[in-house]
Amino acid sequence: MRVNHVGEVCAQALYNAQALTARDADARLRFEAAGREETDHLAWTRERLHQLRDRPSLLNPLWYAGSFGIGWIAGRTSLRWSLGFVVETERQVEAHLAGHLERLPMADHASRAIVKRMQEDEARHADQAEEAGGVPLPRLAQWMMRAASKVMTSTAHKI
Repeated sequence: MRVNHVGEVCAQALYNAQALTARDADARLRFEAAGREETDHLAWTRERLHQLRDRPSLLNPLWYAGSFGIGWIAGRTSLRWSLGFVVETERQVEAHLAGHLERLPMADHASRAIVKRMQEDEARHADQAEEAGGVPLPRLAQWMMRAASKVMTSTAHKI
């Protein structure tokens, strides 16, 4: 659950940065709305960590700062690229959550409910960004995002 919490810390940073850099008022509202939903995810995962007697990642400030920078860069590109970044991010998160659901014990109903709801919300965010005009990112960018995610998830699992 710590890794999912870190993902939500990163989502906060990404959406905050993209909302701040959005030149289009409608896009800003979309980023802010998605960010509010990610705030719910952050609270759910934090509470679940507490229930499991676990702690958040000690590197959360670093994850937030790095993700904010990435979101700022994405937001400073065109709206179509920025939305494409959201699509790719949320699709990768959706896949991560699907894998987490497979590994979670069937008896852990509380964690499964949280992860399933988050997965549904992330899929909707990706669909909305795509419908709003997000374009597919180059394969190199997709690969770099996956690599950064792998570093984050493996490190957050431990620290």
